[in-house]
Amino acid sequence: MVDSLTTEQRSRLMRRVKRSNTKPEMIVRRLLHARGWRYRLHAKTLPGTPDIVFPSRKAALFVNGCFWHGHSCRLGRLPSSRPEFWIPKIEGNRARDQRKTEQLMTAGWRVMTVWQCSLNNPEVALEDVETFLRTAIPVAETVAKDDTPRDKC
Repeated sequence: MVDSLTTEQRSRLMRRVKRSNTKPEMIVRRLLHARGWRYRLHAKTLPGTPDIVFPSRKAALFVNGCFWHGHSCRLGRLPSSRPEFWIPKIEGNRARDQRKTEQLMTAGWRVMTVWQCSLNNPEVALEDVETFLRTAIPVAETVAKDDTPRDKC
């Protein structure tokens, strides 16, 4: 499939993609705050600059977009145009995510990835996050539950 935008239009569109304070991140932050959780944002001193950090619990959350981080859901599908660009790009993002998770764990932190698709059912995703925060699980991630419609995932 051919891109319907010119190179300049596509470049302008891609520059607008935010790194922090994204819609999925804001959903997670609002849910946590409403439940009484207090946290720090975007800890630049930690590897990977986690989106949400709970210093007293040594827990870090990454809120990942399924497309950009190569999740195995419908939203994580690669575009059919320019696979020579997108495949190494997404694989590089996944390798970096793994590397940063390992660095955080080596430093004594616990790490959870909250996937964008899991926020189709925000209460279930919040339960997963709260379970992670209340236990000693070293690494975790949210998943789209079976009752989540796959056309929205």
